Amino acid sequence: MDAKIPERTELPAPQFVLAPDGTRIATYSWGDEDAPTVLCVHGFASSCRDNWVETGWVRQLLGAGFRVLGVDQRGHGASGHPHDPEAYRMSAFVTDLVTVLDTYLLDGVRYAGYSLGARVGWQLAVQAPEHVSRAVLGGIPDGRPLARLKTEQARAYAEHGTPVEDRVTRSYVSLAERVPGNDLLALIALAEGMAGGDADPDPARPPRQPVLFATGSEDAILPQSKRLAEATPAASFLEVPGRHHFNAPGSRVFREGAAEFLAEAG
Repeated sequence: MDAKIPERTELPAPQFVLAPDGTRIATYSWGDEDAPTVLCVHGFASSCRDNWVETGWVRQLLGAGFRVLGVDQRGHGASGHPHDPEAYRMSAFVTDLVTVLDTYLLDGVRYAGYSLGARVGWQLAVQAPEHVSRAVLGGIPDGRPLARLKTEQARAYAEHGTPVEDRVTRSYVSLAERVPGNDLLALIALAEGMAGGDADPDPARPPRQPVLFATGSEDAILPQSKRLAEATPAASFLEVPGRHHFNAPGSRVFREGAAEFLAEAG
């Protein structure tokens, strides 16, 4: 896979897929439809543009000869933004991706996910293994960090401008506001829904496909990520040097290591 890396990639107009619960999921496609496909799934409070286009991932993967299929996860980007926490159970995120792949008539794609996208990717690989041939799971924790968000404070801020006192919650609010167009109330609902108990990767039931785990050397979840890798039979691990959770996707080391891994056979 030695295709020339394009000089620049842009976000095309979204193509919408309707999830079973009626939520519209925005999808984006680049490259030759006959090439092997990498499904790229972003993290919390991010988007396909923010996580994969602006960091050079789409450009890197196209240059490696892949077709790239990106999504805006529910609650993000151009996709639907339900405000009901029940719309954000892990099962809904997995169903969204299965519906997207079925709509595009795709079976065994490669998968690249970061943070929330990695957690969803773990579940997709376990629950629908026929759809995932190998996966890159970046910044994947084995806990529920969104459960630390004080949703009542975040909602008071979103609805009334009340200052957020809790430091962790303030950080999540700042993260959500960093990406233009984010719907803070939808992201609060997501945090509530993901705290419901079915979101944790289960080390006792890991993916069986080849998986590259990648986490920044400065990321607080590094030990947990390594434990998940140790529990996964066909795992390898990439420690992304000098990066924390929020800037690891922009690392060339991460991007190139992932592209090389995804290009491997088997």
